[in-house]
Amino acid sequence: MPDRLALPIWTLVAPGLGLVAILVGLAKMGALGTAAAVIVLIGSVLAAVHHAEVIAHKVGEPFGTLVLAIAVTVIEVSLIVSLMLSNAGDATTLARDTVFAAIMIILNFIIGLCLLAGAVRHHEQRFTLKGMTAALGVLAAMAVLSLILPNYTSSTSGPTYAASQLMFVAVVSLILYGTFVLVQTVRHRDYFLPSTDDKDDHAAPPSRRATGIAFAALLVALVSVVLLAKTLSPTIEAAVLGAGLPLTVVGVVIAALVLAPESLAAYKSARRNRLQTSLNLALGSALATIGLTIPSVAIVSLVLDLPIALGIDAKSMTLLALSLFVATLSLGTGRTTVLQGVVHLVIFAAYLFTTVVP
Repeated sequence: MPDRLALPIWTLVAPGLGLVAILVGLAKMGALGTAAAVIVLIGSVLAAVHHAEVIAHKVGEPFGTLVLAIAVTVIEVSLIVSLMLSNAGDATTLARDTVFAAIMIILNFIIGLCLLAGAVRHHEQRFTLKGMTAALGVLAAMAVLSLILPNYTSSTSGPTYAASQLMFVAVVSLILYGTFVLVQTVRHRDYFLPSTDDKDDHAAPPSRRATGIAFAALLVALVSVVLLAKTLSPTIEAAVLGAGLPLTVVGVVIAALVLAPESLAAYKSARRNRLQTSLNLALGSALATIGLTIPSVAIVSLVLDLPIALGIDAKSMTLLALSLFVATLSLGTGRTTVLQGVVHLVIFAAYLFTTVVP
């Protein structure tokens, strides 16, 4: 009985339907097929969130949020690499655009939504300050080294790194991310534990069998989300171009679809007064996005001799700097209110607006 309660049948069916939709090319079967594919995509997202929560409840914090963050990022990296190899779109800037969009979505939309939703329901929420300070410090270093510094090196022209520089940044990114995971899960795990009691913690954890099934279903659901997003991307691209919007909007939409499971999981945690879990998931995802994506695309670029541009433009640098600065202030006291959430969402709105109207 506990297994059935932990794993509703729809959470097992939805990911399977996602794979079936991909295999039969449902998104290519006209307007009705596209609509059905979108419904299946939403179901896969909801299923992924549920399975992630089951795993998180079994293994506890911060391991639970780490599972979802790394799982989504690994599949996201696979998607980027496959698109680079297939020369879809502008492969030179694909990794840069995807990473930057993911960071802006996480820092401003996900965190802003969580802060706002949690504060509306609980007025003021608390979290462990030491963990968030550590995460933001690592994120700032990785973002600057990966996305800003390439604009100011002189070994190559343009926003690119020389081969040796690219390898150096890839290694440094892995070192920073690996060290952060070590600190988060072993040496200073208490920095990332919820600072408030949660009555849900007293519920009986799922069995090993239920957890194993949830883990397998989570992987299937995440694969379905990413591949369905990839399948729907031509339709999205056509709709964007038909509306007269810049092609960069497509990258934002795809990044949002890939991050949907994390977004919903973080939002639900904030509503339950577990802001620490939401922030662990959000910042952990941002760190994993850079720490795993940059080394992966660097290896592909060097091995296959593919050009890659990592440096972002001046407008993007301004928004990135503003986002990091505001995040440092918002998460610098250990307490948050409605105000911080609104500020982050306004910055995200500015990012979207300047993407649509450059």
